[in-house]
Amino acid sequence: MAASSSSSDEPSRSVFLGVDVGTGSARAGLFDEEGKLLGSSSSPIQIWKDGACVEQSSTDIWLAVCAAVKAACSKAKVASTEVKGMGFAATCSLVAVDSDSSPVSVSWSGDSRRNVIVWMDHRAIEQAERINSSKSPILEYCGAAVSPEMEPPKLLWVKENLQESWSMVFRWMDLSDWLSYRATGDDTRSLCTTVCKWTYLGHAHMQHVNDKESRDMEACGWDDDFWEEIGLGDLIEGHHAKIGRSVAFPGHPLGSGLTPTAAKELGLVPGIPVGTSLIDAHAGGVGVIESVPQSEAADHDKEAICNRMVLVCGTSTCHMAVSRSKLFIPGVWGPFWSAMVPEYWLTEGGQSATGALLDHIIENHAASACLANQAASQKISLFELLNKMLETMMVELNLSFIAALTKDVHVLPDFHGNRSPIADPKAKGVIYGLTLDTSDKQLALLYLATVQGIAYGTRHIVEHCNAHGHKVRICRKYVAHWLH
Repeated sequence: MAASSSSSDEPSRSVFLGVDVGTGSARAGLFDEEGKLLGSSSSPIQIWKDGACVEQSSTDIWLAVCAAVKAACSKAKVASTEVKGMGFAATCSLVAVDSDSSPVSVSWSGDSRRNVIVWMDHRAIEQAERINSSKSPILEYCGAAVSPEMEPPKLLWVKENLQESWSMVFRWMDLSDWLSYRATGDDTRSLCTTVCKWTYLGHAHMQHVNDKESRDMEACGWDDDFWEEIGLGDLIEGHHAKIGRSVAFPGHPLGSGLTPTAAKELGLVPGIPVGTSLIDAHAGGVGVIESVPQSEAADHDKEAICNRMVLVCGTSTCHMAVSRSKLFIPGVWGPFWSAMVPEYWLTEGGQSATGALLDHIIENHAASACLANQAASQKISLFELLNKMLETMMVELNLSFIAALTKDVHVLPDFHGNRSPIADPKAKGVIYGLTLDTSDKQLALLYLATVQGIAYGTRHIVEHCNAHGHKVRICRKYVAHWLH
């Protein structure tokens, strides 16, 4: 349960709640007015994987959110009356609900619980290829091609393969928009989610906003010709009711705030303002891209953020940079108008498997269980143990830097396709240099080679973006440390 109300003789304070739903868990964080973290908690989320299909349950996700929020309030000793506002961020997964807001299955299994197609699901590769063959002008704003991780290919897959579910769905929503809707009853969509994952044209929306002097209005950035052309013309019916009749800027207050039902479930007070959501990586981008190191504080200006790239890392990694003018970069998503930083164009690169790849490499090695036990006995993480082993191996072999350990082992990290800049979801990963060795030292080398492969993938993205107009500055000192 949330903490009880503060004593009457204690000064009142304002606390703000952020909820982040990732691939594996829901996290809740409580912050004071200065941005100091007062407490946080997380709760795991169930996930179903079957080949290219990856699914979750919105019901399970909401229960995890409620558990995380209550636990965070309890740990931080924050009373429900102290929480003055909240917002959601989540993966760009696709949620299907009917007219009663009940889940509709998007699974071959027919299990109604499984109503979320997770962002990393690659079932719609064929649909994405067909959409891209249309050569629609709107594709220019997706790096010249939609990815199967975006929503239009997934929607087309459901229409072609699960006709009963397709006919039942009343709302198709990005997960972060669904969370805001679940909390407020207002199904206004976020400019962040719709622009980045649904082909909504943010610059068209902005033009309409400037003309009407309003930041909350009917969606005006949908390209109806595009939806008709790809075979999803039924989604434009009712002023795009199923995919977003109203689109607002991130942070815009929704409805009348937290509904009584949601407030009871979360252990909070009804009516608390709830802001329009963000995609999880983009929420991180907002927090990081305008952070200024002390060494740069003196010359900080509006152009400074155009020299930076934000990496938000988890199961995958997103690489985000902004510019004052729109830059069309083959194989890199965008340009997206005001999708992260208001009035800047966003370029979004990425690697579809980074944290997930490290887990895969480690957990599928013969020495993994033994090393995990060693790490637990030393009360350190498995990664810390592997790093210590690499340091020791470097000294034992009298090498001047750790990277020399992997001169005969190399990893191409495209185990879940290449999101950027090759933009090939069918790309495959490669491990070069394997032998019959299954020792813990061999696992350490494989781990290092994987980290290096991921780092070189990031370097490829940065250099590709800079070759097409970005001016991201690379600190050679830190890159050298990362790679070596």
